[in-house]
Amino acid sequence: MKKKKRQKNIKGPVSTILFLIFLISISSLVLSLLGFQGNKTYIGDGTLETSLVYVNNIISLNGIKFIVGNVVTNFVNFKPLAIMIISLVGIGILEKSGLLNAMVFRLKNVKFDVIIYFTVFIGIISSIIGEYSYMFLIPFMALIYKYLNRSPILGILVTFIGITIGYGTGIIFNYDDYQLGILTQASATLNVDPNYKYDLLSNIYIMIFSTLLLSFISTIVINKFLVVKFPKKEMSLEIEELNYSKKGVIIANLVSLICIILVIYMILDIKLPGAGILLNSKNDTYISKLFGTSSPFREGIVIIITFIMMISGFVYGKISKNIKNSHEYSLGLSKNFENLGFVFVLMFFTSVMISILEWTNIGTVISANIVEFISSIPLSGIPLIIIFMLAVIVMSILIPDTITKWKLLSPTVIPLFMRANITPDFTQFIFRIADGIGKSVTPFFAYFIIMLAFLEKYKKDENVGISIFGTFKLLSPVILILSIFLILFIVIWYIIGIPIGIGVGSTI
Repeated sequence: MKKKKRQKNIKGPVSTILFLIFLISISSLVLSLLGFQGNKTYIGDGTLETSLVYVNNIISLNGIKFIVGNVVTNFVNFKPLAIMIISLVGIGILEKSGLLNAMVFRLKNVKFDVIIYFTVFIGIISSIIGEYSYMFLIPFMALIYKYLNRSPILGILVTFIGITIGYGTGIIFNYDDYQLGILTQASATLNVDPNYKYDLLSNIYIMIFSTLLLSFISTIVINKFLVVKFPKKEMSLEIEELNYSKKGVIIANLVSLICIILVIYMILDIKLPGAGILLNSKNDTYISKLFGTSSPFREGIVIIITFIMMISGFVYGKISKNIKNSHEYSLGLSKNFENLGFVFVLMFFTSVMISILEWTNIGTVISANIVEFISSIPLSGIPLIIIFMLAVIVMSILIPDTITKWKLLSPTVIPLFMRANITPDFTQFIFRIADGIGKSVTPFFAYFIIMLAFLEKYKKDENVGISIFGTFKLLSPVILILSIFLILFIVIWYIIGIPIGIGVGSTI
């Protein structure tokens, strides 16, 4: 009886989002009437510039015009929506063809602790493709766990933890690191050291070590607080009916390897026929050619991965006879869209919520005041590091976007930390760690809401209620412990003073 009552009282994600939209709207009205504002410092034309930012009232004529005039446009331009649709096409054919089941077949005898470790590890290193990783790994790992007779919900939660908490540690740098580095260098050279140059390898030692250690600690914590809540379950009949073909696995893997080699060839910056066609040759550095604006590879990485999945899935499906004709193949492409109508509903309301939050400027004004507070406190060393990390976590609740936050922070924080004898490279790494923690605790992060939608897809099998705050409650012990661990990790590394990368330490 108590269980039924508790399930009935669970607030659905849509109703919670509507409440958050109402809360943002009322806050914008009150803060606007109070004249709440802040001074935003940024780098413009090689100099520091300051502008006054204030809260826009969404409950106004201009606000109503914005909502009515942009609600459809914001949804159409909601990038996660397009990424999700494309990625689910590839994952769907992997599932329908039986290739995914065949890939997981050999994992069934692997100790589950190892599965958890590699789920987190893959989530961390997937940061190389940025936030695209959410749309591939979340539905992909849900199916992997399902085929392992484990809860897909557990797979989704573990994947989200790995990508989000580990986003700042990533064993391989990505385009965000490159963009952050540009801002870091500009902030350092402007007022403190005109000879400073940021290098992408400046954090390589601490990135590798933190990735391996975080994966290990996460495995222990997840086993303690999450795995026990999702016991092993029986395999569904649908999975058992799929044919297995060893020959199909070998040929499909060979085809995938050939496709990957071709893609690698097309991103090599060498003077050979066809090489480099996926690079933006107008940029200077290789990382900007690969991941920079207008880079064919960066813009097309979703479709590239999907095409590889479609080709290898088709090959395996034909050999194993799980796909008998083109009609079955076409149906397979849409297989992973089953029970996902709620995703589109949730994405619509999420796009509205995020667009309203950005228009009101609440996050920017609050963040500008936080930056001003950090610059005014007479602290250095460990207290400064901890206060800075906590400030970034708070900022991330309202501004999940990494680059937007660093544009607000770097002009003030980099010189402040340099004068406190902390290198810009280490400061940027600290920011990335705190940014990942902050993203894991905010309902305004689009990919958190998308994760909720996939949880909703599988909740029927688990007989659990899914809500925004219920999910936060489920994840909170893991996130809290990992956050404390990462803060201690940063502090201990700072105290020991060993190099964080090639020729770079934590202190100047």
